[in-house]
Amino acid sequence: MLLHADNVAYRYPQNQRGLPPVSLDIAPGDAWLVTGPSGCGKSTLARCLTGLIPHLYRGELTGAVWLDGLNTATAHLWELTERAGLVFQNPAAQMLASTVEDEIVFGLENLGLSRSDIAVRLELALAQFDLAGLRERSPLTLSGGEQQKVALAATMARQPALLVLDEPLSMLDSNASRDLVASLAACAGEGAALVICEHRCEQLQSLPGLRTFLLDGTADASIPDFAASRGAAQGDAAPFAPAPPFTLNVEHLGVTLDGREVLRDVSFTVPGGQILAIVGRNGVGKTTLLRALVGLQRHTGTVDVAGERPDLALTFQNPDVQLFNATVRDEILYKLPAPNMTYYAWLLRVLRLNIYETTPPLLLSEGEKKRVALATALMRAPRHGLLLDEPSLGQDAAHKARLMTLARALADTGRLVIMTTHDHTLAAQADRILLMDNGTFIADAPPAPLSPPSTVYRLPSTRSS
Repeated sequence: MLLHADNVAYRYPQNQRGLPPVSLDIAPGDAWLVTGPSGCGKSTLARCLTGLIPHLYRGELTGAVWLDGLNTATAHLWELTERAGLVFQNPAAQMLASTVEDEIVFGLENLGLSRSDIAVRLELALAQFDLAGLRERSPLTLSGGEQQKVALAATMARQPALLVLDEPLSMLDSNASRDLVASLAACAGEGAALVICEHRCEQLQSLPGLRTFLLDGTADASIPDFAASRGAAQGDAAPFAPAPPFTLNVEHLGVTLDGREVLRDVSFTVPGGQILAIVGRNGVGKTTLLRALVGLQRHTGTVDVAGERPDLALTFQNPDVQLFNATVRDEILYKLPAPNMTYYAWLLRVLRLNIYETTPPLLLSEGEKKRVALATALMRAPRHGLLLDEPSLGQDAAHKARLMTLARALADTGRLVIMTTHDHTLAAQADRILLMDNGTFIADAPPAPLSPPSTVYRLPSTRSS
């Protein structure tokens, strides 16, 4: 048996939550899918199986994990990393080198491989993940999906006996996802054991012999009251005060970074009241576009509403770069002089953040951090709407349903919701889809029709009370 987890459980000191007791036996060539609601302990289990817990985390560990005959609590971490590889949910958190090539080579050098072996494995990894054209780029300048491919390439090039992947499909486009699943099948066929923590389970069903481990948790897509039937009276009970009609105009938008034309001659208009989905391959410029729309990226061309800069809020693809306060409460209420505390309490309940109000946001799971960032944006009630960069990352089906309910409620006030996504089920719920490639739009169409919900939910008034 390659790995034996005997009633292993873990609690984080900051909130006394973590991983319920788990027992698991994994043999070479096994493929395991670990799934469950956001925040149920999938990432914690991944850390336990590879030895990051207890070596790098200081909580309460019970039970034991044995990896290739080594007790992960007492073995040296370097012994464990020779046997197991972990790809983090947030790939930026494990980038160390200044170029993509060096990132892949770093782990191979630590294994003590010969130069010729390193060269062979490097070229195979670059080709496998379509990274050859990025080999001299800094990983920190890449898109989220490209970073995910670099993390996968660097870890899989080491050929560990146990490969643990924490939401490896979350930032990948459809082609990259299919290629990864094929690569994982080949790894398992060669004797590697796979543990894949993932919400996008349907794409993994083609893995031969896949077994599923469900972590306990509840999945509830309901929204606390402030619900009303479509067509009910507006006014003080409305989500926000209804927005006056407006149109977002984008004309000849261009962005050049380090001599590379990231966006070129992007033009479109979108009236308030719509949900707009922007889709496309990894690295085509989707995140850069959102940054330009919100005013965080220098650009040529114009972005305006009636000749003025639009008032938009942005939630980043990587929430770590926009969360900095000591507690979730401080983050959501940061620099708001007279916040509506009724609305604040409702947001906590809607986004299932109540139990984390006094927790440092950077200690939460990736999905929970994304919801803190969303609450922060919604608390500020931007006049023209919300920009969401890959909002489904780390979210289970219930949380994605809740997200789209909130997005629709915001659009019903006359505001915009613009999101980038690789999640086709999310994009299908938009009013309009723009397909991006090579820095510009190549298609613009409505999604396939879906059955409308029987009930819509309205956000409460954000006016101070």
